[in-house]
Amino acid sequence: MSLATLLGTELPLLQAPMAGVQGSRLAIAVNQAGGLGALPCAMLTPDAIRAEVAAIRAHGPHPFNLNFFCHTPPSPDPAREDAWRRKLAGEHARFGLDASNIASGTGRRPFDADMLALVSELRPAVVSFHFGLPEPSLLAPLREWGCRILSSATTVDEARWLEARGVDAIIAQGLEAGGHRGLFLTDDLSTQMGTFALVPQVVAAVRCPVIASGGIADAAGVAAAMALGATGVQIGTAFLLCPEADTSPLHRKALQSPAAAHTALTNIFTGRPARGIVNHAMRTLGPMAEDVPPFPLASAAMAPLRQAAEARGSDDYSPLWAGQNVSGADPVPAAQRVWELARGFGPQEPPCLV
Repeated sequence: MSLATLLGTELPLLQAPMAGVQGSRLAIAVNQAGGLGALPCAMLTPDAIRAEVAAIRAHGPHPFNLNFFCHTPPSPDPAREDAWRRKLAGEHARFGLDASNIASGTGRRPFDADMLALVSELRPAVVSFHFGLPEPSLLAPLREWGCRILSSATTVDEARWLEARGVDAIIAQGLEAGGHRGLFLTDDLSTQMGTFALVPQVVAAVRCPVIASGGIADAAGVAAAMALGATGVQIGTAFLLCPEADTSPLHRKALQSPAAAHTALTNIFTGRPARGIVNHAMRTLGPMAEDVPPFPLASAAMAPLRQAAEARGSDDYSPLWAGQNVSGADPVPAAQRVWELARGFGPQEPPCLV
């Protein structure tokens, strides 16, 4: 069975779920162009997810992907959080912020029984996970309802682990990819490989379909991934400048500037490694900090800095998520971007938009 048949799409092309920079509008545009649109759910309330899904379904009976994080919430560590805030004291002072008054919070919710109940109500065609998989009792109902289950692997070991737990397809996320690493079996970043090293090794190690992700920005990249054995591709950064994305003006400006040529993995914004454009915060505090609170607690102390800086037109404290290859990010409609990428699969006819 081809990946497109498995997912119910015209093309084996998935839009990467990108929390904070996209919602239903981008998913709808990708769906209508023949790909699989995705909605990132980890930062949304149940009511917000319902509203976004209703918007997607109002534009046709296309399959779509609901994406969830499945991290283990960390135990509170007030001493570590206080130490991190003291480290940020000089940064807060730039804007007259009192770090002692900053509320704690997580901002990112893992997949749990309440989210399972919501999925039961919404019944998406595809459910995907980042940071491994939820516990078996939360996965079994998804299979019973006929949902296709996907998850990201950053190593061959993670791919084997996912296949042993019955996923329908594996997203091989290379080191080049923007946003959070999907790593879950180890925190050792030295285990991470580039996409075109990772994909053929995962293909050789598992029998389920493998989706290439990271650094793919044009039809040539798509064709290269397919030549290495991938059955499809997942694209993120190339959609960030599309008008259907919710990427902020500051983020858009950075993506179109020389700064976008320099990305790095950083944990200072959330407590977990994620790739973004290097800015003041990353240079001053990291990019990797050993004393950062665990994911997702680090985001609480950074949020006021981001808000204050952005109000002054600065991206100094904004997580400017982007992959290493921004060459495919242009301010063109998402459908055009899909069709351009789809040439990597061979001759394609643009689908009829409904």
